[in-house]
Amino acid sequence: MSSLFVSHININAITNNEFTYDRVKNISDWILNRVDLRPKIAIVCGSGLGGLGERVQDARIFPYEEIPDFPRSTVVGHKGNLIIGKLNHIPVICMQGRFHSYEGYSNALCTLPMKVFKLMGVQTVLLTCAAGGLNQSFKVGDIMLIKDHVAPLLWTLQNPLIGHNDERFGPRFPACNKIYKKNLRDVFHGIAEKKQIELQEGVYSSFGGPCYETVTELRALLQMGVDAVGMSTANEALVASYCGMNVLAIALITNKAVIDYDSENFPFHEEVIETANRRASDLQELVIDFVSKIN
Repeated sequence: MSSLFVSHININAITNNEFTYDRVKNISDWILNRVDLRPKIAIVCGSGLGGLGERVQDARIFPYEEIPDFPRSTVVGHKGNLIIGKLNHIPVICMQGRFHSYEGYSNALCTLPMKVFKLMGVQTVLLTCAAGGLNQSFKVGDIMLIKDHVAPLLWTLQNPLIGHNDERFGPRFPACNKIYKKNLRDVFHGIAEKKQIELQEGVYSSFGGPCYETVTELRALLQMGVDAVGMSTANEALVASYCGMNVLAIALITNKAVIDYDSENFPFHEEVIETANRRASDLQELVIDFVSKIN
């Protein structure tokens, strides 16, 4: 194959061609061969939310760089560990930090862990992320359950499912109208109500980053019914659902999205981490109870 032809192949197609079913299975087998537990629940911790991993008991910790063919996390607030252990006596697998396209990875590589989880026997994936609040009724520190997404991150040929499709992972043309399971959101709402923790529910949008969105982009998203915006999660939710796993996704509103052209306020990553740390305890308690409930 000529170098000219190769240079014009979509990067996600290249990733999916290289990471065959057998290669992904080798990753999952490498992990499973080192632990006795067989978790049915996977949790992905976003910016500043990695403290949930510290709550895992009897933990086996695998730094990403030790796992063959696994990407590396390079973002502040993402520790870069895969943890297998128990939350409230329930076996779980927890990612302390995720992968982003702005780190230079294809979306197919960012979502590789979802395929690994499937082959490990995971049935439910819980995604957490930090997000800017676009809905003007949202406050910094609010917890929002994601019911749907608008994903410019996946537009312009950046969909992680582009390229070779192996039906053992999922269908060539997956439906996307029920990615985020309502029954799981209902369970989470019930737990929050008992703990008297207020929840929001809304539509999430993900851009590729690393720059934050322009005022015009945010105003357009607002017109589309978007409530919160971030730089991840939608791609993972899509692939997890494609793989037949149940998805619950939670966005912690860590800053207010700026939709005023004359505003002197600017979003910055340190604010995201600070807010995430402040609300970490509430979110961790909700997640732990949720894991126990659905088990």
